[in-house]
Amino acid sequence: MASQKVSAMVVFLLTLMVMVELTMADMSEETKVKIVKGKKVCTRGWECSEWSKFCCNETITDFFQTYQFEQLFAKRNAPEAHAVGFWDYQSFITAAALYQPLGFCTTGGKLMGMKELAAFLGHVGSKTSCGYGVATGGPFAWGLCYNKELSPSQSYCDDSFKYTYPCSPGVDYYGRGAIPIYWNYNYGAVGEALKEDLLNHPEYIEQNATLAFQAAIWRWMTPMKKGQPSAHEVFVGDWKPTKNDTLSKRIPGFGTTMNVLYGDLVCGKGEVDGMTNIISHYLYYLDLMGVGREEAGPHEVLACGEQKAFNPSYVASSSS
Repeated sequence: MASQKVSAMVVFLLTLMVMVELTMADMSEETKVKIVKGKKVCTRGWECSEWSKFCCNETITDFFQTYQFEQLFAKRNAPEAHAVGFWDYQSFITAAALYQPLGFCTTGGKLMGMKELAAFLGHVGSKTSCGYGVATGGPFAWGLCYNKELSPSQSYCDDSFKYTYPCSPGVDYYGRGAIPIYWNYNYGAVGEALKEDLLNHPEYIEQNATLAFQAAIWRWMTPMKKGQPSAHEVFVGDWKPTKNDTLSKRIPGFGTTMNVLYGDLVCGKGEVDGMTNIISHYLYYLDLMGVGREEAGPHEVLACGEQKAFNPSYVASSSS
């Protein structure tokens, strides 16, 4: 009798999951179009609900399904992983829905959308991986293994921001999230953007997968400083390098996304492991998504080993 109840519950849960996925897909296809100032703008249901030219394009659920998420992050719920049950497809899509009307994976057509998704998740996978050379399933199957730093070396409180983002007593600002956030000033800035009190409660990031994905996508879509590009703009080609950028060997493409996100912690150091690991995740994800790594471009587009940092590092660093 007990086994029958368990079986019935499993069937119910599987049916519910299928219904949720079908509902999400159906809603994303409800495209409405209007002309504003001579230009076409659209909405596409909950996933692209604001009127935007980007909503006229395909959205993420059109080309990225649950099974693909499971393939990319195949070992995230293995017994050896450190965030079992935390990360899931629906949390990612829910977070992405806020940014797709702004062009996140909806810029430049389906192929560019798929490439941007692989690029973003390549960063996520490499930064949250517990894979290694001989890991079961290969070193790239272990993305989203972590949702926080397990053995912080410090509290990551920078007192020079005490008037803008003062450290909360007893709170540690170690790495948390899909693209880990470090330091009080970064938690403060992300919290302001997402309307969450992350300065006093950075633990929210490790408690809510949707919020953790939102923080990472916000970081991808947002320039570090005025006059600089975002990782999104760099990747999709919306950024035009200045003469100084060219002299600094910064060019549009995946390599410069690493410069935007990590600066000289990764870039300008030649062929270091930190850089090549991120690139390898991106290429692996392109293959798994059916795009193919040949679409990634030449090495000078993929890498940042010769680039000068947009923002040279100082004692308090913005990322890991």
